[in-house]
Amino acid sequence: MDKKLLDILVCPVSKAPLEYNAAANELVCRASGLAYPIRDDIPVLLESEARTLTTEERLKEK
Repeated sequence: MDKKLLDILVCPVSKAPLEYNAAANELVCRASGLAYPIRDDIPVLLESEARTLTTEERLKEK
């Protein structure tokens, strides 16, 4: 994930910054509790496409 792109992307629900999870290839927003998939190197920032984080994932530190 390009660092410059990550710096300007925010969660469409909470407007909070996103974290890149390389292992799952997704962008995570702890504020909204959603993880957005990245498909073909393109972030899919649609609430309907996001998965809900587990409680453990939400509380996990960076």
